[in-house]
Amino acid sequence: MKPLPVAPLHVLHVRTAGAAENMALDFLLLQRYPAPAAPRFRHYEWRGPAFTFGFSQKISFVRANLSVGEAYDLCRRPTGGGIVDHRNDWTYMLVLPRGLPLYDERATRSYRIVHECLAASLVALGQPAAVKTEVMTALGTPGLPSVTLAQEGICFQHAELYDVVNTRTGAKIAGAAQKRNKHGLLFQGSIEKSSIGPLDWENFSARFSAALARALGTTAQETPWPELNEDEVSGLIEQYSAPDWIEYR
Repeated sequence: MKPLPVAPLHVLHVRTAGAAENMALDFLLLQRYPAPAAPRFRHYEWRGPAFTFGFSQKISFVRANLSVGEAYDLCRRPTGGGIVDHRNDWTYMLVLPRGLPLYDERATRSYRIVHECLAASLVALGQPAAVKTEVMTALGTPGLPSVTLAQEGICFQHAELYDVVNTRTGAKIAGAAQKRNKHGLLFQGSIEKSSIGPLDWENFSARFSAALARALGTTAQETPWPELNEDEVSGLIEQYSAPDWIEYR
């Protein structure tokens, strides 16, 4: 039997927000998207210095391993992973709805495919990028001097299997975290800009979303933002801002 055609990958317009709002919108795009069969993708910006950390991480560990010489936003993500510094990154979200073949794949498989699309898009723009496919000792990624981070539980300190790395320096370029539920599979990913050379990010975004669409067997389509329930949006932003969420563990 022939597989059903996949809906176009909806590419949403860029929005700039604080950490709690960015996390809330990502979660609502997983849970409440009005076209639930359509995969959706967005790149977003940060209103100011921000860090996010994985759902299962302990707040005591996070606070002990952040020493920043400026005010910053801090928020627990709905996905897993480690602490991510968003002061110099390119952040994106991808939702694969339930019913797509990639939704049913193991987490390592979906992680690898998304990062293969990302690495290929960087290579097409002249960047020395590749998906790490074997266990090896990776070089540390140069960070911003005003923050001190420990080795474990910190994104971009070293590359794990199927992360994207710089083939010249060994530095980690991109990582991501995932959450799977009955609605779909949510990716929250980050590219550390200091790990690569100058780049036309708008061109990269178009190439990356097109590569993701091809991997899903569909096309990318620029799509206006959906009309989300404003009370639900504001309520979830309040939840993600609250100490009960941030200090959950």
